[in-house]
Amino acid sequence: MVDYYDVLGVSRSASQDDIKKAYRKLALRWHPDKNPDNKEEAERKFKEIAEAYEVLSDRSKREAYDTYGKSDMPSSGSRGSTYTDDFPGFTFTFRSPDEVFREFFGGQDPFADFFVWCE
Repeated sequence: MVDYYDVLGVSRSASQDDIKKAYRKLALRWHPDKNPDNKEEAERKFKEIAEAYEVLSDRSKREAYDTYGKSDMPSSGSRGSTYTDDFPGFTFTFRSPDEVFREFFGGQDPFADFFVWCE
């Protein structure tokens, strides 16, 4: 089982700021556009990083993860899937890694300067 804290390289007591910084660093490093020679592994890592960030950056999702672990959560990358455990009122939804990335970077492409098209 993958541990979200290990994925982001942060401790269980990490602050929201620590989690945000770790996500930013890893998402930029493993973005598939930055890894054209290793796209398959990059996509896998990018999805894993986005899923970990989505859980650990949200107070209620992080609390549920800390309490119950990932074993009862849906597999990674299931866009739009929901999870309702034995505790009423708890619904968990995974979004696509690209959506998490765009939201984190405010819709801006952090790689725009890397890809200059020549005519």
